[in-house]
Amino acid sequence: MKRYLLVLKLFWTTAMAAELEYRLNFVIAAISSLVNLIGSIFSLFLFYRTGYTFEGWDWLEAIIILGMFTLLQGFSATFLIPNLNKIVEQVELGTLDFVLLKPISSQFWVSTRIISPWGFPDIIFGILIIAYAGINLNLKWTNYLQGIVPIIFGLIILYSIWFMLGTMSIWFVKVFNITEVLRGLLEAGRYPKVAYPAAYRFFFTFVVPVTFLTTIPAETILGRSNFYWIIGAGFLAVLLFFIAYFFWKFALRFYTSASS
Repeated sequence: MKRYLLVLKLFWTTAMAAELEYRLNFVIAAISSLVNLIGSIFSLFLFYRTGYTFEGWDWLEAIIILGMFTLLQGFSATFLIPNLNKIVEQVELGTLDFVLLKPISSQFWVSTRIISPWGFPDIIFGILIIAYAGINLNLKWTNYLQGIVPIIFGLIILYSIWFMLGTMSIWFVKVFNITEVLRGLLEAGRYPKVAYPAAYRFFFTFVVPVTFLTTIPAETILGRSNFYWIIGAGFLAVLLFFIAYFFWKFALRFYTSASS
């Protein structure tokens, strides 16, 4: 474990040093994130401006959902998307060979090699929005603590899905179209699941588990989540993580190296 932590520190130190050579990009990314956030808040406001509410969700509670979505969006931009793009590049160029030859888990390497600071603004804005709504709802610090567990489950679920998509590049090389479809589906996480008809709720819970990414953590913070849903989120997170692990091992059997 100590060796992996040292490697992770080296990865992220070098990646941040390379990215921060262009510091103006961080300012641009922060402005872009702020503009997107304002647009998201405005679109949510359009629902509530006439007194309409999603069933069981008032304005501030819906803002917590939006904060969760923004937080996950920042996590994706910081950790997932850069590494997914790198997997595609390595498969296309055949440089994945060098990763497989290293005395370290190849999944760990391709999942953590790159970190991008351009997703940090979304992470910060997401936390601030959740905190703002929580203060106005008079939530206690214990509410936030109990929300940490389902948030972690959501991050693992999101990572597993993205990693499996990246793994598919071994067969299809270009998987960007698939990731765009997934990204579009994950946009549904901006709103509570009750905002959608029953058929869509089923789809976003059991097919593309968007509900476990935003709604369940938000409900837990608000202190009204069913304990079984949290257990279900944990089970799904562990299941998808192991599926992603074995799917990567299976896919490597079909990888044609640059020397083949």
